[in-house]
Amino acid sequence: MPRVLISFFLCMVLGLPAGALAGSSRPQSAPGGAVLVGQQAPAVDLERVGGGRVRLADLRGKIVLVNFWATWCPPCKAEMPSMERLYARLHKKGLEILAINVEADGKDILPKFLKKHPHTFPVLMDPEGDVQSSYGVFRFPETFVVGKDGKVLEHIIGGRDWSDKQTLEKFSKLIGN
Repeated sequence: MPRVLISFFLCMVLGLPAGALAGSSRPQSAPGGAVLVGQQAPAVDLERVGGGRVRLADLRGKIVLVNFWATWCPPCKAEMPSMERLYARLHKKGLEILAINVEADGKDILPKFLKKHPHTFPVLMDPEGDVQSSYGVFRFPETFVVGKDGKVLEHIIGGRDWSDKQTLEKFSKLIGN
């Protein structure tokens, strides 16, 4: 069987994007359409809880943690205090966090939620799911680390302790401190 047919068969069976095993140098989408490491991060232009808009393009030159979450998601809520500690430690040095809430009724439920669980990093609302869709997100929490040049450096699925020593060192290096 020719190599191309074998690659095509494996991609179909494994659910990989076409060309992933055929040596294509074109950027590929991950299963579910998620943005892959090395690609330009899709645009973010969303309303912030409390007013105003935030655009990812305006944050060029900073390391940005783009985190998709929901109030009904236990791991999302569990990781937010550590995100707050990371933000408090590195925000003034060049780290930004965009916590994008994916709930359709976010405008109604987030003010009450944030009153009970306050955070200083921007909490954005994506009620139509447009940004969520452009990133291919369907698991929560799901996080993308965006470099100073706007390209995705890392894609993380699941909750994390964002303030542990290793993570703080990693982000300090990315920022350049």
